[in-house]
Amino acid sequence: MATVMKFTSPAAEFPLGTVFENLPGVTVELERLIPHDTLIIPYFWVRGAGDEDVEAAFESHAGVTEIRLVDSVDGEYLMRAGWDREYVGVLSALVATNLVLLSGVGTSDGWQFEVRGESREEISEFRAYCQDKDIPIDITAVHALLPVRGEGYELTDSQREALLAAYERGYFDSPREASLEEVAADLGITQQSLSSRLRRGHRRLIAATLAGS
Repeated sequence: MATVMKFTSPAAEFPLGTVFENLPGVTVELERLIPHDTLIIPYFWVRGAGDEDVEAAFESHAGVTEIRLVDSVDGEYLMRAGWDREYVGVLSALVATNLVLLSGVGTSDGWQFEVRGESREEISEFRAYCQDKDIPIDITAVHALLPVRGEGYELTDSQREALLAAYERGYFDSPREASLEEVAADLGITQQSLSSRLRRGHRRLIAATLAGS
């Protein structure tokens, strides 16, 4: 059965985490992880960078082959990073054990990851890989991933909670009955975290319904 695991890692242990030395107030959210012949290319968002030169803040990283700005929207920056497959870290561990990255959010306080495996055995392989390679992780939760009201919906608990809270508060109504800030406050999370959960939840629902029709 598909299994989801949540874990944390120190800010400096993840290659992109060195940005917090230059911009300690930013939040970095991984968007996609794409296998490639020679590179792992994650797209990620940078928030809270102000008007600084975001690319310059990612100047030097062990194992990184490129960092470039892809787009900017309302003060948020979409960037792409690539580094050698031989670099040993969280992302190489995910690729080596075939886990799917569901979310990865980093601040100067550390990184929070959520990943999915097809079975508990794959999760165990990931843990063993990290132990063998001395990759510091702290597992905070492991649970089976069950469909929500239909085959293949595969929402995580946090995504389902966010979508339901936004729906019940009238966030999706026109005009809106509640703002993103109000729904986030109800859940006790930041607006950025709520926005991420809603976006990823929408993506999964569309993939399981409209895209599959």
